[in-house]
Amino acid sequence: MTDDAKGANGLRPRTNLVRGGTNRSDFQETCEAIFATSGYIYLSAEEAEAAFKGENDKYIYSRFSNPTVTMFEQRMALLEGNETCRATATGMAAVFASLMCMLHAGDHVVSSRALFGSCLFVVSEILPRYGIAVEIVDGTDLDQWRQALSRPTRAVFLETPSNPGLEMIDLEAVADLTHKAGGRMVVDNVFASPMLQKPMAFGADVVVYSATKHIDGQGRVMGGAILGDPEYMEDHLAPFLRHTGPALSPFNAWTLLKGLETLGIRVKAMCDNAGEIADWMAARADLARVIYPGFSDHPQRALVEKQMSGAGTLIGFEVPGGKESAFKFLNALRLIDISNNLGDAKSIVTHPATTTHRSLSEDDRAALGITPGYVRISVGLEDPADVMDDIDQALVTAGA
Repeated sequence: MTDDAKGANGLRPRTNLVRGGTNRSDFQETCEAIFATSGYIYLSAEEAEAAFKGENDKYIYSRFSNPTVTMFEQRMALLEGNETCRATATGMAAVFASLMCMLHAGDHVVSSRALFGSCLFVVSEILPRYGIAVEIVDGTDLDQWRQALSRPTRAVFLETPSNPGLEMIDLEAVADLTHKAGGRMVVDNVFASPMLQKPMAFGADVVVYSATKHIDGQGRVMGGAILGDPEYMEDHLAPFLRHTGPALSPFNAWTLLKGLETLGIRVKAMCDNAGEIADWMAARADLARVIYPGFSDHPQRALVEKQMSGAGTLIGFEVPGGKESAFKFLNALRLIDISNNLGDAKSIVTHPATTTHRSLSEDDRAALGITPGYVRISVGLEDPADVMDDIDQALVTAGA
């Protein structure tokens, strides 16, 4: 699931998921402490002055940094194989901050079209309000990337595998084009999780996560993470976060630390379940199509094998009969929950055309393969036989 390369602290990934970044207080607690405080005191006025001048490592205010949040950030950095991580209150806060911290009016941004609905809204609706020129391309078409990146570009934004069509983008090729255009490539790696794909190994400059998904993975809290090179993190991201305030709460950071402890085990089990369920679904005659990165006929199978160490936890499929049949199927489920989340221990399904991607035009949804009958399932930790039983009875009901 992951390689055995040692992190900067000399420990391997599975060990860092449990112990990375741990900073015990004077009480020597076994479990990471929750530092539920908004501020910090100084032993002298001189110490306060030095803290604000950056001459010591003193915590100043939990909007800027917090010991529990720092532990989460350090563990994420070790997991990603990067020097620095900054946490945010949500995944979308991470996406927005990762871009806005380095953009100015007049800048050129290139983005893939296949994105989570809110991400697409940010790049296509919000960024242009600030005078930023945004060009949208088909992420799987390198000729479109070459054309769009033939002029100076400040940033590229993409997600792979994509939401919800599970398309793969050639990270190495797009990173090379981005750098030649003078820009930074920002990758939303939420579908793969840090366990299955390391975008920086293929040239990505910045990686963002919704920690709400696999990292928490149990439907408890929201959070986000941004990882990048020191110059970007210190000169662009740090002041943006400090002054705009999308801070992760200490409690959520602590919960995410607990999630990281079992992340590798959970993702492996969920991938195993997803592969078994996807194969079973592909053999059914009552589904128009089934999309899974682990299939040999996936359109970008070569990229899956090159970039990912596992096929992932998500499956897309088409229920014949459009929205009416898809809704009948969803409403007939007894075990699997209807939810727009993913990466959870519980299997959940969503109907992208009426939820996460409802704000897109019908033509834009069609271009992304989001048909009225398209359903996305995030496979959890249940016995896969029970999940298949539930899908089977719901499909029978939908086809009745």
